[in-house]
Amino acid sequence: MERSVAMLAIGLILGGGIGFVVAAANGITLDGHDHGSHDMHGGEIGQSADHDHDELLSLPADSNAPKLDIAVAKDPVSGWNLHVMTANFRFAPDHASQPHIDGEGHAHVYVNGVKIARAYGPWMHIASLPAGTAEIKVVLTSNDHKPLAIGGTPVSASLIVSVD
Repeated sequence: MERSVAMLAIGLILGGGIGFVVAAANGITLDGHDHGSHDMHGGEIGQSADHDHDELLSLPADSNAPKLDIAVAKDPVSGWNLHVMTANFRFAPDHASQPHIDGEGHAHVYVNGVKIARAYGPWMHIASLPAGTAEIKVVLTSNDHKPLAIGGTPVSASLIVSVD
């Protein structure tokens, strides 16, 4: 009986790990939202119509407009450290996925055009990048995930990193 319980525990751990890897590889995050599927952004039953990464939130081009710059450095131990530097913008992780409030939100982080994470603060660790060249792009978004835009252009910054 003790062996059966041990085998059950091992099976649950391995099964959970495999499930997590498969979900992560397909763009599914722990918040239950499939960022790899545009179908999740529709208005059908069970889908979130108010979570559209393509609909821009236009802001006036004045002195209060948000500004963005990024820097990335190789981490001494592993991966890369991304620094997201903003002006006229406040990270508000406590309001993520809620209605828009002027001047706050979070950032969406992309590597080679694929969204890898949300950034809820000015620093983020990227565990790995693909070999060769990798484009890291950060887009400031409202609480409700709409890219912030000035004059129809998203507030974003990108850079190319050479990876050994």
